[in-house]
Amino acid sequence: MYPNLKCRSVAIRKNILICILCSVLCTPGVAQVSNAGRSVFSFMSLPTSSRLNALGGSNVSLSDGDISMGMCNPALLHANSHMTLQLNYSYYLPGTMFGSALYGHNWDKNYFAVGIHYLDYGHMKYADENGNQTGGTFGARDILVDVMYARQLHPCWKIGVTLKPVYSIYESYSSFAIGADVGAHFQTRDSTFQMGLVLANIGWQIKGFYSEEGGSNHEMLPLNLQLGLTYRVKKAPLRFHLQIHNMQTWYLNYEWTSLDKDPVKGDIVPHDVKWYDMLFRHTIWSIEIVPKSEKFYIALSYNHRRRAELQLTDQKSLAGFALGAGVKIKQARLGFAISQLTKSNFSYQVGLTLDINSLMK
Repeated sequence: MYPNLKCRSVAIRKNILICILCSVLCTPGVAQVSNAGRSVFSFMSLPTSSRLNALGGSNVSLSDGDISMGMCNPALLHANSHMTLQLNYSYYLPGTMFGSALYGHNWDKNYFAVGIHYLDYGHMKYADENGNQTGGTFGARDILVDVMYARQLHPCWKIGVTLKPVYSIYESYSSFAIGADVGAHFQTRDSTFQMGLVLANIGWQIKGFYSEEGGSNHEMLPLNLQLGLTYRVKKAPLRFHLQIHNMQTWYLNYEWTSLDKDPVKGDIVPHDVKWYDMLFRHTIWSIEIVPKSEKFYIALSYNHRRRAELQLTDQKSLAGFALGAGVKIKQARLGFAISQLTKSNFSYQVGLTLDINSLMK
């Protein structure tokens, strides 16, 4: 089925896996509750690097040495991520700061990496329930640590796991949680086809933001089952990606996302999202221009869920689309991405990757 592929029974296993996963995705009864607005630490879904932002926010199937891919799927850690340091900075809203730092180290076929993400919401003024300022300011911030491990089981297969301690403090309220990601990755020997599967954010709060009768309130992390497919055209510098996310649930809209007036009673009532709209909210589509030398890349992506949630009905925008590029200069890689959140607000992300091993020689 795939040229030069010698992996035993790969085609059969691949077809069985895809059938199982498609059945999960297309069965609304698997889970009737969306994570939208119902889970803590939603910042864990933000893209942690310029490359991921350019690819629509998530990619669980591309393994090409970019260490930041391990943040979406630990099995994407690569032999080329050895002694790699990556720094990322993101601008989302005025006054906020979102950054990350990653480092990878390998021992034979065992790939390790550690990363930290920091989101600072800036300073906010105290006010009462009527909006009257009462003086003074307070801060809010989230911190996430990723400890990743991947194992090369076969030239075609890798598995990985991530341990994710999370800490948040908002004014005088704080919370601590433990999460984990479990993932797998498959690719043909010529890397024309890649597939990734990950169950991300398995875990819950150890200490909740507030207490209930009998103890602290504990909430789940934003669980996300994802399947990714990547295909590289052999005779052209093109690479296509399809990511299917939140496969554990069908509904991805907020309960009161869309509102209309009842023509008879005049009441404000919600209406359902069409099934085909909901289906595409589970997908992220992206395309890259990448030469064989991989000295640079240009990426364009479309995230339908972003567009459905961020687009304003009375204004035109490019919400849901993202564009990015990267270039390799000696032992360094530079990356940049831009995406539109609202008509007047853009998200910018820059990244720097250093090959520490080469710099030390």
